[in-house]
Formats: sequence, structure tokens, C-alpha cells
Amino acid sequence: MKKILILGSGLVARPIIQYLLNKEYQVTVASNTTDRSDQMIDGHPGGFSQFWEANDEQLLSSLISGHDITVSLLPYVFHVMVARHCVAHRKNMVTTSYVKPEMRDLNSAAIDAGIIILNEMGLDPGIDHMSAMRIIDKVHEREGAILEFYSICGALPAPEAANNPFRYKFSWSPKGVVLAGNNDAVYLRHGKVVELNTRDLFKAPFHVNFPEIGELEVYPNRDSLAYKEIYGIPEAQTMFRGTFRYKGWCETLDAIKKLNLISPEKFDMTGMSYSDMVKSRIQSAASISDVRALAADFLGISADAHALEAICWLGLFSPAKMNRALESTFEVTSDLMIDRMSLGQTERDMVVMQHTFLAAFSDGRKEVIRSRMLDYGTLQTDTSIARTVALPAAIGVEMILAGQINVKGVHVPVIPEIYNPVLDNLEKLGIRMVEEYGLPLSEMINN
Repeated sequence: MKKILILGSGLVARPIIQYLLNKEYQVTVASNTTDRSDQMIDGHPGGFSQFWEANDEQLLSSLISGHDITVSLLPYVFHVMVARHCVAHRKNMVTTSYVKPEMRDLNSAAIDAGIIILNEMGLDPGIDHMSAMRIIDKVHEREGAILEFYSICGALPAPEAANNPFRYKFSWSPKGVVLAGNNDAVYLRHGKVVELNTRDLFKAPFHVNFPEIGELEVYPNRDSLAYKEIYGIPEAQTMFRGTFRYKGWCETLDAIKKLNLISPEKFDMTGMSYSDMVKSRIQSAASISDVRALAADFLGISADAHALEAICWLGLFSPAKMNRALESTFEVTSDLMIDRMSLGQTERDMVVMQHTFLAAFSDGRKEVIRSRMLDYGTLQTDTSIARTVALPAAIGVEMILAGQINVKGVHVPVIPEIYNPVLDNLEKLGIRMVEEYGLPLSEMINN
């Protein structure tokens, strides 16, 4: 029986654990929360829970040596450490995280060890790459060119659960979602590089009408330019990767950023209330009791603006004491959001993804190609974000153990040998991108 080591028992771990156990593999889940691991194993005779702290490299080395393949669901900062042990023991490895330069540097060592370190086998990154490459390769096979490409993804509450002013609830990595609001962004639009400083990230979202859901707003991800090379489309004049949110998110996050309420900078908050913190960040000595009005004046917007309604609902204008000392507004605000905006046990989440291409062919013809996915979580079992992150990795593990992936080194799933069978197997699990070819040019995104 093949033995699989899974590192981590976080929010997305259950589907991969159950998938692999049900395929009759032996699965060891190593984490510092064995109670959660035990719940995810759910009494299956092939599952084992192992207490392990991420700084215990001696035990890590022993665990990797004793298993046929390792899956790291740890925070990305630990992946390279794990990969080095996998190289040393000549064991294959899978992650769902972006490849960092330090991981790329292990490519030659992995090839020499005869192993694959397969990264970005989740949703975004993961399904986005695979579904995009399937279309890009088809266009290139028809001797066509990709002139424009928009790739947009969002993990959101289902419409019936989007019932707070943010119209958002956390189904994964809450701190990461909020921290991403401090990113810069760069993309290519009609041949021109567009660079956005973090202060402008949410200022000019565009909108996409998504079937069954309605109008969603889109803001850009970090670096879209690198994907021209990753996807093999040097001909592209537009390359944009973005995030879906319900309407109102960008307006609200822009106001929160202007008020300096998700800054990582720490300062002394001893004795402060939430409203005191807001006043201190906009450097107001005004004695006005209505902090909402003060914030409206600072932002130059109406006091009844949607953004201020959301900030008020969150509790940031409250006179309640925070009981904080040296702290950052990022920690305070994200803690409030986690407390008030977590997805309920009886609420569904959903994943929405859309690729839109403008393709041109040698006969002068152009067409719009679109690929969409709408996936819902299941009540009280697995969230959509957990399924769509974990199941591609599970399929990748199964393919590696079966000898169906022959490349070695550090890889992402952008080659047909990997993406075609993974996408086909995901369809059998109900996770499917619906492709539309030959659409008129009027269907192209025009942001």
C-alpha cells in the first residue's frame, strides 16, 4: 500500500484526506492540531494522525523518509524546507502554493533526485492555470494567437449568505484576504503596462455579469505580466488577472485603506477605543463625538455612504475599549472581520472563475472564447474553496503514484500531461469549467 504524508490540517485539508483514504491509500496527517486531523480522518482505518511542529526538522525528515509522497498544505514559508528533505530522501512532493524563487532554485536538485515537486495544484493557483492552458494550447494548435486574456477568480459566500454590508465572509485564510488589500498591482492592457500603487488598488474596479449570480466587481491581482511567459503567449497585448467580489467591496476597502485601518505599522493603543483608533489614524484632534461624520469629512464622502455603513457595522466607530497595547490597525480590523464575517456552519460558500480570451487567426478572423466555473460548497461538509483547492492536489498525488506524470524537477500544471487528466477527473467530481467558443467580439471584456 502506498503511503502518503500530508503536512497540515487547515481549512482545505479534509477533501484531500478523504479522497485519498477512499482510494485505499495509507494517509498520515502531521500537524500540531491532532484533534482536527482526527476529525478529518473520521475513523478511517487507513488514516493516522501524527503530532508535529513545523520547527521539528528531525521528525519531518523521518516522516518524509517513511512515506512515498509528501503533500505540504503548510503556509508557503515552510515549503522550501519540506522540499529540501524530499530531495534528500528522493520523495515526490505536491503543494497548492505559488512557486517562490527559492523553490525554483531546487529544480536541478529535484531532477538529479529523480523526483517531481509539483506546485500550484489548487484553485488559484491551479485550476486557473490548467483551464487556461487547455484553451491556449487549442488556439495555438489552430495556428491562432491570444491577443487578450482576462482571468478572474473569487471565493465568496453564496448569494443567500452574502448578508452583511461587505457582502463577504471568510471561508479560508482570513488574515491573508485582508493583507492582500495592501498589495500593488501591475497588468498589461492593449499593449500598455498599467501599474497600480496599493493606494489605488480598489479605486477603479470594472464589472462582469456572471450567470446566476449577477454583477460582480473586479480588481487586479499582483503581477499579471509574468503570465505571458508562464502561459506561452508572448503575443498577448492584454494580460489581466483579477479577483471577483460583490459590489461594494472595493468602495469599502478603499475607504478602510484611506483611513489607515489595515496598516501593518504598530503603535501604542493602550486605553484606546475603536473610535479613538480611527481618530488617531486620520490625525484628528477634534472632540466631535460622531466619528462617522469625522471620517466622512476626511474621506470627502457622504456620511451615509455604503463604505461608512460597512465600517460602522464592523464596529470601528464604536466607543468600546479595544484592550490592546502595541498593535497594528491591520490586526485590529482583521480580528473584527474574522469575528463578524466568518462563514456560518449552515451557510454555503462558492467559487466563481472566468477566463475571457480574444483570439485571432491567420485568415483574419477573430473570436471571443470564454470559460466559466460556478461551484458551491455543501452544507456542513466541505466548502467549495476546500474542494477546489484540495481535489486538484489529490488527483495530482494519485497520478504521480500511478506513474502517470513522468516529468521531473520543479513544475506547475501548465503542460498537457498534467492538466488534461486533472481537469477530466475534476469533472467527474462535479468541478467543471464550461467552455464557449466562437463568441462575438461584443462579448469581450472592455474595462
